[in-house]
Amino acid sequence: MRTGIATVSISGTLEEKIEAISEASFDGIEIFEQDFIADIRSPKLVGQRIRDAGLDVMLFQPFRDFEGLPNPMRAKAFDRAERKFDVMEDLGCELILMCSSCHPEALGGVDRAADDFAELGERAAARGLRIGYEALAWGKHVSDHRDAWEIVRRADHPNVGLVLDSFHTLARRIDPDSIRRIPGDKIFFVQLADAPAMDMDLQYWSRHFRNMPGEGDLPVTPFMQAVMATGYDGPISLEIFNDQFRGGAPDTIALDGYRSIIALMDDVRRVEPEADPGLPELPSPVTVRDTAFIEFAAQGTELTALETLLDTLGFRRAGRHVSKAVWLWQQGEIRIVLNAEATGHAGSAWNARGTTVCDIGLNVGSAADTVTRATALGARPFTQPLGPGEMPVPAIRGLGGSVMHFIDDGDLANVWDVDFLPQDEAADGVGLTRVDHIAQTMTYDEMLSWSLFYTTLFDMQKAPMVDVIDPDGLVRSRAISTPGGTFRITLNGAETHRTLAGSFLTEGFGGSVQHVALATDDIFATAVALRERGFAALQISPNYFDDLAARFDIAPETLARMRSENILYDADDTGEFLQLYSQPFTGQLFLEIVERRGAYAGYGAPNAPFRIAAQKRFQRPKGMPAI
Repeated sequence: MRTGIATVSISGTLEEKIEAISEASFDGIEIFEQDFIADIRSPKLVGQRIRDAGLDVMLFQPFRDFEGLPNPMRAKAFDRAERKFDVMEDLGCELILMCSSCHPEALGGVDRAADDFAELGERAAARGLRIGYEALAWGKHVSDHRDAWEIVRRADHPNVGLVLDSFHTLARRIDPDSIRRIPGDKIFFVQLADAPAMDMDLQYWSRHFRNMPGEGDLPVTPFMQAVMATGYDGPISLEIFNDQFRGGAPDTIALDGYRSIIALMDDVRRVEPEADPGLPELPSPVTVRDTAFIEFAAQGTELTALETLLDTLGFRRAGRHVSKAVWLWQQGEIRIVLNAEATGHAGSAWNARGTTVCDIGLNVGSAADTVTRATALGARPFTQPLGPGEMPVPAIRGLGGSVMHFIDDGDLANVWDVDFLPQDEAADGVGLTRVDHIAQTMTYDEMLSWSLFYTTLFDMQKAPMVDVIDPDGLVRSRAISTPGGTFRITLNGAETHRTLAGSFLTEGFGGSVQHVALATDDIFATAVALRERGFAALQISPNYFDDLAARFDIAPETLARMRSENILYDADDTGEFLQLYSQPFTGQLFLEIVERRGAYAGYGAPNAPFRIAAQKRFQRPKGMPAI
C-alpha cells in the first residue's frame, strides 16, 4: 500500500508541506495546483525537490470544467489540458485529476462526456500520461461515482480511469457497496476524507469541514472495504479541506494524516481479510484495563504542599524509589507518583511548567503490543537512563510533551515491588477506589489530534462534542472512553486564554492534565471523612442547590447534605452522578471526586458552568500580575 496526501491538506509553504509530508512517512504527494503556482521554482525543480525528499509525485490536481462543453469552449478546454500536460511532464507526474464539470454552459449526456474523455485519453497516452475522472458531490450533471464510472466505461480508453473520493460518495449518502462492481484496475486513485455530521450545503461542507478518517462521522471504513474488494492496489491518499488545519502545524497535521490512514487500513484488513492492503500486521487496538498511575513532577514547597494534600485525601506513602527522589502514594487501586528529580523527563517538565502531571501509566493487555502499534501509527518510543535496580517499563511520547508508560500482567506487574522500597505508612483512607477519568486541556485546534491519538491506539470510542460555558468564553469538550469505562479521558479545547481552561494552558506553558477525577462508592461518607481531615472543598453557590431542587426530585435531607458538603448532582435515564471538587492547588490544578450510580456514563456537563465560576473566584483579579 502506498500512502499519499494532498498539499492542500496542511498549512505552510510548499517547501514546508514537502518536509512535513516526508517526515510523516508518506510515500507520495498530490500537488494541488494553487500550491505549485505560488512557489517560485520551476516545475522540474519542484518535482526534483519532492523526489529528493523521498516522495513520489502521485497526482496533479484539480482540472475543472472539462467535459460536455460546446465549441469553441470545448477546444479551449483541450488546449488548457495540453498546457497542464506540459507541467505534469516537467513535474514527473503521470496522473491528473479531472473533476466533474460545474460550468454553467456544460451540456449533459453520458456519451458526450465519454467522447470527450476518449479523445483526451488519446492525447494523454501520446505523452505517457493518464486521466482520472472524479464525480464532485455538487457537479452540474455528474455528482455520483456510478455516473462517473459509466462515463469512464463508455470512454473505453486504457489511459482514462476513475478517481474515488470518500467525501463525495458518503456526503451524498450513496451506498459505498456500489463500488464493488467497478473493476479495480479502472480505479486510478483513491482519496479519503472524513467529516462531522452536518446539514449544510455540500460544497461549503467539503471546503471547510473535512477531517482525517476517524475524526468525523462518515462511514469511511465501509467505503474502503468496498474499494479494496475490487482488487484496487493503487495509492491511498488524503484530501482534506479544513479551516483548523490551515492554521495548524504542518508536521502535526501530516502525522495525524499518516496515523489515520494506517489505522483505517488496519481496520479494513480486520473486517475484509481478502482485501489485503499490504500492511504489516499490527496488534489490535489496545485494551486498557485501568489507570496504573498518575505521576506529578513537583519540587520544593510545591512538593510539600502536594504531599500534604495527598495525606488529607487519605493516601498513604506506600514506597520510596530505590534510587531516585520519587515516592509512591496509594489508596485503593489509585497510585500517585511524586517525582522530585531535577533531571530526566520529570525535571524537564518541572522546569517548563512547575508542578504538573508529567506521566500517565496504563495497565494494558500487552505492553509490547501497545508500543508496536503506537510506533506503527507514528508515535515515538520514550526512554531515559535507568537508575540502579530500576525496571525498564515500555513507554511512548504522546502529544504536547506527554509521556505514557504501559504495564501488563507479565514481569512488568512486579514494577512496584522492584522499583520501590515499601514504607507502609498507615492511613485510614477516605473511600477513594480508582481513577475515574483524566481531564486534559489543549487548544481547540489540537483536539482532533488528541482524539485521533487515543482512538487509533486504544480500543476507545468518542462521545459527541459538548459546549462548556465559561463566564469568559466557550470550551469545547469531548469524552473518550473504553467500552467498559475502565479508562476515560475528557479533552477540553480552549479557544481563548480568558477561559479557565485557556488560562491553565497559558500559565502552565502547555501542560495538558488539568484535573484528575477519583472514584468513590459513597461520596457522602467520603466527603465527611475529607472534611474531618481538613480537606478544603470548592465552595459552590447556594443558588445552585436551590435550582437543583427545582430540576430534580431529590429528598430534602439528601439535598441538605449536598449543600453542606458542596456536592454537585446530575442524572439521566441511565443513572446518577455526584461530584465534589478540591480547591485549586499549585496554580490551576485540581482534583474531582465522583460517584457513579447505575450506568451513568457522562461527566456532569450541566454542572460545569457553576464549577468553573466557583474556581474562577480563586484566580487573581484580571489585570493583576502573577507574583
